[in-house]
Parts: sequence; C-alpha cells; structure tokens
Amino acid sequence: MKNNLGQEAIYDARTLGLPRMLILGLQHLFAMFGATVLVPILVSGYGLPLSIQTTLLFAGLGTLMFHVCTKFKIPAFLGSSFAFLGGFEAVAKLDSGMYAGMTGEEKLPYALGGIVVAGCLYLVLALLFKLVGAKKVMRFFPPIVTGPIIILIGLNLSGSAVANASTNWFLALVAIVIIIVANIFGKGMIKIIPILLGVVGAYIVALICGQVDFSAVNDAQFVGLQQIVIAKFDVTSILIMAPIAIAAMMEHIGDVSAISSTTGRNFIEDPGLHRTLLGDGLATAVAGMFGGPANTTYGENTGVLALSKVYDPRVVRLAAYFAIILSFSPKFDALVNSIPTAIVGGVSFILYGMISAVGVRNIVENRVDLTKSRNLIIAAVIFVCGLGFTSIGGLSFTIGSATVTLSGLAIAALAGVILNAILPGNDYEFGTSVEGDKSADLGSY
Repeated sequence: MKNNLGQEAIYDARTLGLPRMLILGLQHLFAMFGATVLVPILVSGYGLPLSIQTTLLFAGLGTLMFHVCTKFKIPAFLGSSFAFLGGFEAVAKLDSGMYAGMTGEEKLPYALGGIVVAGCLYLVLALLFKLVGAKKVMRFFPPIVTGPIIILIGLNLSGSAVANASTNWFLALVAIVIIIVANIFGKGMIKIIPILLGVVGAYIVALICGQVDFSAVNDAQFVGLQQIVIAKFDVTSILIMAPIAIAAMMEHIGDVSAISSTTGRNFIEDPGLHRTLLGDGLATAVAGMFGGPANTTYGENTGVLALSKVYDPRVVRLAAYFAIILSFSPKFDALVNSIPTAIVGGVSFILYGMISAVGVRNIVENRVDLTKSRNLIIAAVIFVCGLGFTSIGGLSFTIGSATVTLSGLAIAALAGVILNAILPGNDYEFGTSVEGDKSADLGSY
C-alpha cells in the first residue's frame, strides 16, 4: 500500500500505519493553517480583538462536531470562514446608538452574537432540507442572488486591503508575488498552500529587513488558556451578520460538492446536506458563543485529499487534534500576531479579490442568463444596495427606544432574495451541474 500512496484511493488510512497517518494529519494542518489564522489577524486589523488561540481551538472542536453530525463519513476540515469578514468590518465601524463610543473589545461580543444567529440559520436550513428537499429550498438562493452577494463581500473589503498594504508596499508586493507564483506555477502541496507560503516568505523578508517586533513574543508564555469571549446579542449586529449565512451556505454546499467529486462518494445524498449543514451550523454557533469566528468546510483540505488520495476522515480528525494542541500556546499566538500589517495587506489584496472572483465564477459556471431582464434587475439591485448603502454607513431606523442599523450587504441580500421570489422566470434547479455547485467555494485559491 505504501507504494500506491498518492496513486490509488485509500479509504482506510490505518493500512498505512500510525506514523504516516500522523504525517498526513500534519499535511492537512498546514493546508488549513494559513487561511484559518488569517481571519483573526484580519478581524483584529478592523479593531476587533479576535484571538488566534480561540480560533484554532474552535476550528479543531468544530471539525470534530461536524464529523459526529455526519456519522464520521466526510473527510472535511472546518476552518475560519472568509464570508463573514465584511460583517466583522461593518460591526467594527458602527458608531451610532449603543455602539457610539464603544471600543473594538466591547463590540466584538455583539459581532459574535451575530455569528451565533447565523449558525442557527444553518440549523433552520438543515431542517428545511430534511423536510422539503434541497431543490425546493435552493430555488430561493440561485446563483443570480448568491453570486453578486459573494462579489460584494470582496469588493466591500478592498479598501482595507489597500490601506494595510500601503504601510509598506515592498513587503506587500513580496507576499503578492509569492502567492501568485505558488498558485500558478506550484506543484502538489505548494499549489495548495499559497496563502501560508505568501505569509511565511514575506515574513522572512521582513525579518531580514528588521521590520518585525518580537517584544510580545518574548513576553508570552509557551502554554496558556484561550481567551474566551461570551457572545452578546443586539438586533443591529445580528442583521449585519445573519444575512451572510446565504453566501456561507453556498460556500458550504460548494465544499461538500467538491469533496464528493474528489472522493467519488455522494455526500450530498449520504449522509445528506441536512446533516452537513447541521454540523457546520453547530460548529459556527458554538464558536461564536465563546469567542471564535464562523466555521466552514475548507477547500484547501479538499485539495490535500486530491493530492494524497487518502480519503479517510480519521486523518482529518488528526489535523483537528493538532489544531487544538496549538491553541494552548500564547507564544505561538504572539508569533503569528507579529506579522507586519503590510504582509496582511498583501495577502488580503489577493484574497479579497479572489472572493469577488469566486462570485463571478459562481454566475458563469451555473450559466446564469444575463440577457434576461429579471436576472439583470436582481443583480443590479443587489450591487447598488450593497455598495451604495455601505458607502453611507447602512440604513438606520428606530424600533421603540432601540436604533437598528442594516448593513449594505444585509440590504442587498434581502433585496436579492425578495426579488428572486416575486419576479417570474426563476428556472434555477439545484444539483444539475457539479461544477456549478462547487463554484461557490470561497476556500479554493
């Protein structure tokens, strides 16, 4: 069996022996690592102190919860979702009503409360999938709605990418070049982890140039507990975060479709999307409740499955255990946080653009007919709502004594879903195109 590793499909990794299983588990850890820790770094850059230790803890625990919910059948890793970055930034910018004068540390629990509600929406969708079937539910979320929403997520974040990169364009360009070279010209594992390589490569250059501050690393302990933050709930933050579940749901379905295609097993049918959504929703809700970002199944780890052809979920669970172990090191947390802002800007320069490009791909690969007036109208309204209302800080109104603010993305999502439901001519049928189902995967670069 050893001679066939990477050549023939292996569904039981125990035949390879424990040492090789551990190495394969570490490979999955490296694949998810760059993107997973990048989310708390970016969110901290918005002014919300999201912890890397806590993120890693709930990535590991979330993965294990997902495996329990899916009967231990799916070799998927759950890492931080990029879909919610725009929501975190919108909450960080809130400065009216109860949020006026709040620090980022005070706003973070409310952003997390929105994450919890978004996770609960997954559970509602899981129930609907179970009761009425995926095809009927997905008619309300066709690519003409989800594609433009995903595009908006990236576009709304583009300003922060440029702002961070502008602190040192040289380091930012180093990160950008490494990511492009690894992704375009890399082979095997190199092609799967361009984000991680971009961060590490640019970080080494920053070290040589004396641009890294190690004071926090020196002061941090090797072993310590995570920073648990209990979620708080407010209508404004919920309305900012919860609609993003529409894009996140498409990301989830895209990943499950990709894993099914890679492994040759139809996980959409068995254990079923209702179970995968249940697992992802629980992982996201629990993470948000105690201080972590939303979780999602990871395209990077699907790439590792394709590379190694080892499809045993046990190997992915080993990566989850490794992530949990790393989460107990404050020194490691401090080391990651020592990455210069410009490098984060360079990475997000590519990342945010790729998120928008994924939205375009979602429209193209699902063959959305933009010669139809209904489709053009839906896309047009979504774009103007998303960009226009974001530019003026959202839409605020008062309910009783409370001031509620709808973000541009929330307004765009609501407008898109409503228009799609009431305008005639909705001909979308979920499940007819494997490539189309996979095209909303925000974790594939």
